[in-house]
Order: sequence, then C-alpha cells, then structure tokens
Amino acid sequence: MSAALSAAARSPEQTRLLVKHFLAVLAARSPGASVEVRVPPYAAVQAVAGVRHTRGTPPAVVELDADTWIALATGALAWGDAETDGRVRASGERADLSPLLPLHDERGEAR
Repeated sequence: MSAALSAAARSPEQTRLLVKHFLAVLAARSPGASVEVRVPPYAAVQAVAGVRHTRGTPPAVVELDADTWIALATGALAWGDAETDGRVRASGERADLSPLLPLHDERGEAR
C-alpha cells in the first residue's frame, strides 16, 4: 500500500487498491448503514451508525471520484475544500464525513 500512496502516477490497480482499502477502513471505524459512500467505478460501502435501509436509496449518499477519496482519506484534502470545489456530492443528514477523516496520516500510519 505504501508504494501505491507514494507513486508519482498511480496505476489503475494501485488506485483500486487504495480506494477499496480506505473504504474498508471507513466501514470498520464507523460501522453502520446510514451512509453509502460511492467511488465509481471502484467500490461502494455502507457506513455510519443511524437509520438502516434495506432497499432503494440510502438516507445519505456520498459520491466522489477516486483521487478525491484518496486525498480525503490521507488528509491531503479537507472535506470542506472538496465540497466547495464540487469534488464531493453529498446528500442526507449524516453525509458529512469530515469528523471521520483523514483515515491515514502523513507518516503512513492509520489514524
């Protein structure tokens, strides 16, 4: 994983690895099913405690591209900046993931 994080230009496989890893970390640290975080075309995960849904659109949805997700997860980008720049599409009452980020610090350690 450290090679993928430090790569000057990530390969599609490295990007997929990082996206899936950080989504899994989010789901493990904030278990639940009230927010669906989507990073197309790589993966989606349900996280954050609260209202559980079983069918249709979840109560809260966050959708973003892979580079934005990796930048948020590593702390290279702040949630507010990503929202302001239109890099995050978030709807629902628990869709603000800023209290849960970053998931990884600049020293390469899990937060």
